[in-house]
Amino acid sequence: MSTDAPARRTRLTPEREQEFYAAVVGMLREVGYEALTMDAIAARTRSSKATLYRQWKGKPELVATALRHTKPVRIEDIDTGSVRGDLCELVRCHDETGDSKRDRELMRALGQAAHQNPDLLQALRQLLIEPEMAAFDGMLQRAVERGELAADAPARSFVPHMLIGAAMGRPLIEGVEADPEFAYRYIDAVVLPALRLT
Repeated sequence: MSTDAPARRTRLTPEREQEFYAAVVGMLREVGYEALTMDAIAARTRSSKATLYRQWKGKPELVATALRHTKPVRIEDIDTGSVRGDLCELVRCHDETGDSKRDRELMRALGQAAHQNPDLLQALRQLLIEPEMAAFDGMLQRAVERGELAADAPARSFVPHMLIGAAMGRPLIEGVEADPEFAYRYIDAVVLPALRLT
C-alpha cells in the first residue's frame, strides 16, 4: 500500500482546516470511535454531511486524516545530529504538548476499535502509521549517512516497536505512565544498545 497517497484536500483556509480537524479529534476523545457519527461531525463543525462525504470516503478516512493533521510532533522535523538526540527530542516534544497521556489513551482506544473495523485499520495504516514509519526510517537513515549507524543494523526496523512498547507497557507493568525520565533511561538502556550505539 502506498504511503504517500494524499488525503482529499479541503477547501478550507489553513486556520479553519486546523479548527475542523481539532474538533473531530475532540469529539473522538469525548465519545469514542464507535459512537462518533458523520452527522455529529457535520453539526459540530458547521459542515454539511454531503460535503464531508465528497471530501472523505467516510468516517475511517476522516478520523485518520484528522489525527494526522493534529499530531503534536512531526518526526520529519527532528534532526539534532545524533540518534540519541533525535529520540530524546521526540520524547521531549511529545511531553511539551502536555497531552501525552491523553494521546496514549486515545491511541489505545483506537487500536481496539481498529481490531473490530477493517476500514478504520486500513485508513489508520495508510494515512497515519505508514507515514510515521517512513519518517522514523528517514531519521535512522540520516544516522546511517552520518556513519553513526550500520545500514544493516538488525534492530533498525524495530525502533518504533520498542518505543511504543515502552510507552504502553509501563502503565501495565508498573502502574505509572512512561514519563520523559523513564523514556530517556529506556533509550539509553535498551534502544541504543540494540542499535549497537552507546
